[in-house]
Amino acid sequence: MSDREGGKKDHVAPGSAAARTAFRLSPVIIWLGIVSMVTDISSESVAAVLPLYVTGFLGLSTIAFGVIDGINQGASAIVRIGAGWASDRSGHPKRVAVAGYGLSMLARIGFLFAGGFWAVAGIVTGDRIGKGIRTAPRDAMISAAAQPDYLARSFGMHRMLDNIGAAVGPLLAFLILMLIPNGFTTVFVVSLAFSVIGVAVLILMVPGRSRNAPPPAAAAAPFFRRPQLKWSHLKHRGLARLMLTAGLLGVLTIGDGFIYLLLQSRESFAVQWFPLLYVGTNVAFLLFAIPLGRLADRIGRVKVFLAGHIALLLCYLLAGLPAGGITATLGCLLLLGLFYAATDGVLAALVSRLATPGSLGTALGTAQTIVALSRMASAAGFGVLWYALGAETAVMAVAVLLAIALGASAMLLRTATETAEP
Repeated sequence: MSDREGGKKDHVAPGSAAARTAFRLSPVIIWLGIVSMVTDISSESVAAVLPLYVTGFLGLSTIAFGVIDGINQGASAIVRIGAGWASDRSGHPKRVAVAGYGLSMLARIGFLFAGGFWAVAGIVTGDRIGKGIRTAPRDAMISAAAQPDYLARSFGMHRMLDNIGAAVGPLLAFLILMLIPNGFTTVFVVSLAFSVIGVAVLILMVPGRSRNAPPPAAAAAPFFRRPQLKWSHLKHRGLARLMLTAGLLGVLTIGDGFIYLLLQSRESFAVQWFPLLYVGTNVAFLLFAIPLGRLADRIGRVKVFLAGHIALLLCYLLAGLPAGGITATLGCLLLLGLFYAATDGVLAALVSRLATPGSLGTALGTAQTIVALSRMASAAGFGVLWYALGAETAVMAVAVLLAIALGASAMLLRTATETAEP
C-alpha cells in the first residue's frame, strides 16, 4: 500500500476534542471470548487428534485426510453468507449464533460412534456448518460492541481468549493420550462436555444485542428481501479487492494438520506428542494476538495482514527442509502462530471498516465464505499433491506460489480505501 493511499492518517493533538478515547473492552466481547475459549477447547481437542485418528487409527490415506481437512476448512462456507444476512435482517445476531453453536454441539455426539471415512466426513460437515452459522453474527456482535478506533485490538482481545481454548484443547488431548493410549473416545467425550458449557454460557451471559449495535435492517423492510450487500457496494468501498486477495491467499494456505504430519514424519517423534504441535501454534497465537492487533490499528491493517502471510511463507520453507530438528519445528509453530495472529482478527477488522453498518454481518460472512472455500480447495488439492510429489516437494511448490501471490496481493490492495485503516 502506498503512503498516499494507505499510510496517510488523520493526526490530532493529545487532549483535543478529536483525540481518540481511551481503550475500554466491552463485557460483551469478554463473554463472547469466554464462549469461544470453551468451544475451542472442545473443537481443538478433536482437531489435534484428527490427523492421527484418520491416517493411523482408521488407516486412511493422505488423500482421504485431505478431503476431510478440506471439509473442515470449507464446509462452513455453505451457510456463512446466509447466517450473516439473517443476523443483519433480524437484528438478533445472538439467536443465529446460538443455532450455530448448538449444531456443533450436537455434531460432537457423532464422534462417539464414528468408524469410517463417510461417518467422520459427515460429522465434520455438521460441526463446520455450525461454525459457519455462528461466526459472522458473533463477529458482528464484537464489531458493534467495540470502539471504532480500536477494532483490531478488540478482535485481538477476543482472539486471545479464543486461543487460550485453542491451546488448552490439544493439551487436554495430549494428556488423555498419554494416560490412555488410543483414547480417542475419551477425547471425544471431553470435547462434547466443553461444547455444552459453551452453549450454556452464550445463552445465559451474552445479551441479545449490544447497545452500540445499529438498528436492525428488518425495521425498515420485511425479513424476506434481498441482502443489502451488493457487488456495487463491494467494488465502491474496496471490499472486492480485499476479498479477492483473501481468496487468492487462502488457496495457498495449507491446513495445519498437513504441516504437523510432515513435521511428525520428519522428526519421528511418538504419536502421543502430536497434539502438542497444536498447543505450540496456539500459544504463539495467544501471545501475539493483542500486540499485532494494536500494531495493525497503529501502522495499518493491510500491512500487518500481508506480513502475516510472509510468516506463513517462512513456515513452509522451514517445514520443507529435508532435516530440521527441534529448532526448525519450534520455528514452524511460532511462524504459524504469527500468521494467525496477524490475519484472523485483522481481516475481520478490515471488513468491518469497509462494510456499511446495515450489511456488516453479510460482509463478514462473505469474507469468511471466500476464505473457507479457498482453504477447502487448498486442503483437498494439497492432499493429492502430497500423494503425487511427496511431502517436502509439495510444500516447497506451494511456497513458491505463495511468494508470487504475495506480490500480486500487495498490488491489489494498493488502492484499497483509507476507510479500512485507523
